[in-house]
Amino acid sequence: VFPDGERFDYVGDEERLLAQIAEFNPRDVDGYRKLAAHARRIFDVGYTQLVDKPFDRFTDMLKIVPDLVRLGCWKSIYSWVAQYIEDDRLRQVFTFQPLLIGGNPFRAPAIYALIHWLERKWGVEFALGGTTSIIKGMVQLLAEIGVELRLNSPVTEIEVEGGKAVAVRLGSGERITCSAVVSNADPAFVYTRLVAARHRTWNRDFVIKQKKLSMGLFVGYFGAKKTWPHLAHHTIVLGPRYRELLEDIFERKILADDFSLYLHAPTRSDPSLAPPGHENFYVLSPVPNTLGNIDWEACGQRYFDTILDFLDQGQLPGLKQNLVTQRHITPQYFETTLRSVGGAAFGPEPRLTQSAFFRYHNRSEDVEGLYFVGAGTHPGAGMPGVLSSAKVLERVFPAPLPGQRVPVPKDRIVRAAAS
Repeated sequence: VFPDGERFDYVGDEERLLAQIAEFNPRDVDGYRKLAAHARRIFDVGYTQLVDKPFDRFTDMLKIVPDLVRLGCWKSIYSWVAQYIEDDRLRQVFTFQPLLIGGNPFRAPAIYALIHWLERKWGVEFALGGTTSIIKGMVQLLAEIGVELRLNSPVTEIEVEGGKAVAVRLGSGERITCSAVVSNADPAFVYTRLVAARHRTWNRDFVIKQKKLSMGLFVGYFGAKKTWPHLAHHTIVLGPRYRELLEDIFERKILADDFSLYLHAPTRSDPSLAPPGHENFYVLSPVPNTLGNIDWEACGQRYFDTILDFLDQGQLPGLKQNLVTQRHITPQYFETTLRSVGGAAFGPEPRLTQSAFFRYHNRSEDVEGLYFVGAGTHPGAGMPGVLSSAKVLERVFPAPLPGQRVPVPKDRIVRAAAS
């Protein structure tokens, strides 16, 4: 949805896409066909061939450089799209995708154009019951294969002896011996807070501090005793500024007066998530991470009120008088509760110099037996990236001995969770 109320229905059906593109700018119809074909070629290399491959060695990176150059992946997503699309509004439609993984479209490399074809190829799935249903399914699976699950047990240290991970110490003081640690926490947090500096030569504090972090997120959750049947499950509400707002978020790190929003209406697909006649939402606003000097304790609720007023006057008329519940989280929540350095919502920002080999490796260079999965490591953030990081782990983790049910001796694998 554009500031003037004009809409573009971002769907997987190419004919519907082309018809809408023609309404905005007929010359961009052929441009989009070329864009989509190019995105598919990038997908075939960047996703199909590389997304689940480890990049432990620089030579792994060198092997793919010719393909990346040939495909023009060194360009920013915005400049890559601009070579095919003339209309400024359509350029926004086809360049916002890097924000889904924490990237600035004006700096994220065109390798991430694969997201467009990934969405075209497979669509977007929603789990009935919400994320909670996925968590319940994973808990059930872990129980079935005999994995011990501990909650509310923050890790305070990964002990290293002779260059190897040998134990994990919890906040309670308990020490758990292990042969390997698989962490889905922010690698920057793990290295700087859980692994002593004397054990790190590659991931030293000053090296980690130089990395560019993704933006932060403000997320407001709310429910209302009213429904808005016209609303789609997913709505992106674009503000009056695009490049300038992104500069405020990523570079200047200031909280702007204007915003662009993602409005999520899960009850559109799963009415059981709210009582009859009610509807629930979350609204997401990209904001600076905590490296910006923003006092979220003081301005968080005020910022949410401004967003609710905006929605009341636009996408959700009558919202304020029908609001029954609300809460919000800020980048401070990501920094403290989720232990993400700088309150970054997606770990390192996906730039060319922080992708593939240049991202945190799935197998630690400093500590033998320390491995990473999740948004902060290769290949990156977003559900497909996070799941693919587990496939990379499968390639680098030691293979089990014949007859073993777990790939390490009998002590245990400890998963150093983020909380």
